[in-house]
Amino acid sequence: MKIAVRFQLLKSIRLGTWLWGGLIAFAQAPSEPFPPVASVKQLMLDLIHPSSNDILLAINRGAKSDSEWAAVRRAAVTLAESGNLLMMRARVRDQGDWMKDAKLLVDVGNAVYKAAQTKDSNALAALAPALDASCTTCHQHYRPNVFPKDGGSK
Repeated sequence: MKIAVRFQLLKSIRLGTWLWGGLIAFAQAPSEPFPPVASVKQLMLDLIHPSSNDILLAINRGAKSDSEWAAVRRAAVTLAESGNLLMMRARVRDQGDWMKDAKLLVDVGNAVYKAAQTKDSNALAALAPALDASCTTCHQHYRPNVFPKDGGSK
């Protein structure tokens, strides 16, 4: 009988250790399954700004060749996916304007991609105001040094 009690006690200790170990591991798990590599500033400087410039240049100069349209598609995908990257938990500043502004970037990137897929210069040109608005709206909310009179930093 004493052996059975000891066996049950050891089983309970092992189970308790296993449960506590699991809870500690769970508590230490990162908030993102894939932690961000770049900061918001790096995304802006290295992805978003160059891609938006590439699209605006294609609008102003007119994309003609297949390689120019491919460059517009790449820039559009980069913008759309950058909007998604801005919505990652580690980068989100708030659930209101930040998420809306990032969604604007996703939407304009998708629209530009569709125009570039069909090589529709008129549709692409019509998206210039939406592209500008996606940048301006966010900067009014989060870049007081860019728009000091109209918007404040959150």
